[in-house]
Order: sequence, then C-alpha cells, then structure tokens
Amino acid sequence: MLKFLSVLILSLAAWTGSCLAASKPEVEGQFRRWLQDELWPEAERAGISASAFKAAFQAVKLDWDLPDLMPPGFPKPKERKQSQAEFSSPGSYFSEKRLQGLAATGRSLASAHAASLRKVERIYGVPGSVVLAIWGRESGYGRAKIPHPIMDVLATKAFMSTRPELFRRELIAALHILESGDVKESDMRGSWAGAMGQPQFLPSSFLKYAVDFDGDGRRDIWNSVPDSLASIANYLAEKGWESGRDWGFEVSIPAGISCAQEGPDLARPIADWAGMGITRVSGKPFPAAERSASGMMLVPAGRHGPSFVVTPNFYVIKEYNNSDLYALFIGNLADRIASGSGAFRAEWGNVGKMLRSDVLGMQKALVAVGYDVGKVDGLPGYKTRRSLGDWQAKNGIAPTCFPDASLKAKLR
Repeated sequence: MLKFLSVLILSLAAWTGSCLAASKPEVEGQFRRWLQDELWPEAERAGISASAFKAAFQAVKLDWDLPDLMPPGFPKPKERKQSQAEFSSPGSYFSEKRLQGLAATGRSLASAHAASLRKVERIYGVPGSVVLAIWGRESGYGRAKIPHPIMDVLATKAFMSTRPELFRRELIAALHILESGDVKESDMRGSWAGAMGQPQFLPSSFLKYAVDFDGDGRRDIWNSVPDSLASIANYLAEKGWESGRDWGFEVSIPAGISCAQEGPDLARPIADWAGMGITRVSGKPFPAAERSASGMMLVPAGRHGPSFVVTPNFYVIKEYNNSDLYALFIGNLADRIASGSGAFRAEWGNVGKMLRSDVLGMQKALVAVGYDVGKVDGLPGYKTRRSLGDWQAKNGIAPTCFPDASLKAKLR
C-alpha cells in the first residue's frame, strides 16, 4: 500500500508540474530565463553589447495571438488538412479590382516620385514600375497598417514557434539593427511573420539590402519613401536583375507543343521558342533585344490558364517571394503601371478543389515510376507540372501539366 501511495504521489506531482508548465505565467517566466540563459550568450558572441541587449528586451512581451506557436507545456496543435488557394483557383490571386486599384495608385506615385525613381533606375538598373509594383503589393505603397512591434514578434517566435531557428537568427539581426541606430525600437514595426516596414524586409534582409537614399544618415524603410524604393531596387539588383530586360511575356503555345518543357533548367533563346510557333498574345513580335537572350516556358496552371515565356528577371522577382503567382502578379502590375495594360488575356480555368495531400500522393506515384518532381511536398512546382505532362503523354492522355481530380485514381 505504501508503495502504491508513493507512486500515486509522484504521479500527481508530475501531473501538477505539467499543469503549471502549461500556464501562461509559467511560460512567461521560462521566456525571461531563456532570454538571459540562452539568447544573451548567443547575442554576445554576435557582437551585441550588454546595454543594447538589456534595452532591447526591457519592454518586450510574448504575443500569444500570433499564429504557428507551440508554447512549452501546452498541447501541440493538431495537424490540419493542407490545402492551398492555387490548387482550387489560381485566378483568385489576380483580383482585377485590386490590380486596377494598385495600378491607378502606382501610376500616380510614379509621377509624384519621378525624380527618385529615375535615380533608382540609373543606379540599380531596375525599372521603376517593378519597384512600384513590389511596394504596392507588399504594403499598399506604405499605406497598409503595420501593427506589430517587431521585437515582440521575433522574440515570441524565436522562443515558441514552429520554426524557432529561423526567428532566432532574425532576432539577432534585429538587435544589430537597433544597435546601428537606424531605427528606434518603438518605430520598428512589422507583420506577424516578422517582415518590416514598407518593403516588408526580414531583419537579415534589412542588414544586407536596406539603403539610405535620402541622405539623412539612416536606413529608414518605415517612413522614408526614397529609402524604401531604393532598398527594393537594391535587393533585386543584388539578386541578379538583368538591366534592360523584361520580366516575361504572355504567350500562346500551340496544341502540338508540349507544355512539359517549362522551368529555368530548360532555358533556350527566345528566338527558339518563337521558331517553335510560340507567339505573344498581344500580336507583337518578341523585342529584338530579347530574341537572342534566354527565356523559359512557364505554365503555372498547365493548360488550364495563361502561358508565358519568362526571362531570368522573373526568377529574381521570385527571390522576393518564392511563388510563381506572386512574380506574375508583380509583372502584370508593373506592366499596368508602365504602359496601362490590363489583365492576362487567357483565363484561369477551374482546376477543382485539390488538397495538398492529393498532390503529395501524385508526386509519390510519379517518383515511384522514375520521375523527378522536385520536392515531394504537395506543392505543384514546375518539376511536378512537367512530370505530370510527360506521364500523361506516355499514357495516352492529352497533357495538361497540372494536377486535377481526374488524375487521382489514375496515378496511384
């Protein structure tokens, strides 16, 4: 009986301890100990002074409302079924009302900031229309509300998010920014994901690419339009923007030309694509300066949507946000700002409502028969799309180069 009681008491103690560990006050205490015992030694090794560290965290608090948190001692969040808007309707990403509004504002701001944009283009080689498009997409030209104190966000996520290593690095970078004097902590605001200011830079990107363009001695991407514009352009230039080249062209791909030829690793001179019968939907020829340069086929929705021949600059835009649809949004918006053009000519078709797990199953089936789909992650990137197209052709199915519900039963 005594042995039983001892075991019971120990069990109750363990249970009580776990309950206490799962309380917010206890987690707050763990957070303060973590700052001093774990983060401070790392910050000190990175060159942060003790006074700067103490000042930076004096008023920092955990933000319990942020997504993707795993507080110590709390139950782990249940796995949710994974789905993604691109699978059901890529066209929903390209809201015509939103694009028209951003384009109209962008054209007005192109005039208002013409001098800064001319200087930006001269120094960095990036068209002002592209810089404006990113500025508009990221923060509504600096008008969007950017509500979160960035140190609260980064500290919370470094301590108890699903990706603590990433945010720990960004938190150290943020400390370097504060110590540089470019911004006061009270002004250092960003998104729930840690992206800051009008260009929405992570702290590590700020340190690498932010520019003092107005000459006041500070890199201010929160309040200075010239600094924000130049910082975006510098980012693109450093990522490899090719001056004098476009981002890409919407095209028509004849039915006899396989859609399974897309991707940056299958680049060829744009003249070769034209020689195959691929034409611009505008009816204009490809610019003479572009014909001998490399271009890549892009079919982001396979045969279910617009098709493109893109330049390496398209992939530079993707460095800002690694999404084909994001880069297409920026390219289309930039064209609207520069020349008053409109929506893509071809319509985005209905590809059904696909779960990420559905695509994952198709990827595994393709890999099992020898195809390279890139990452087996449930995301239909270009390697998955072209592998699907190749598989369809070899199995007597008209290639669509995009996952859809009709393929689920056939690809097992």
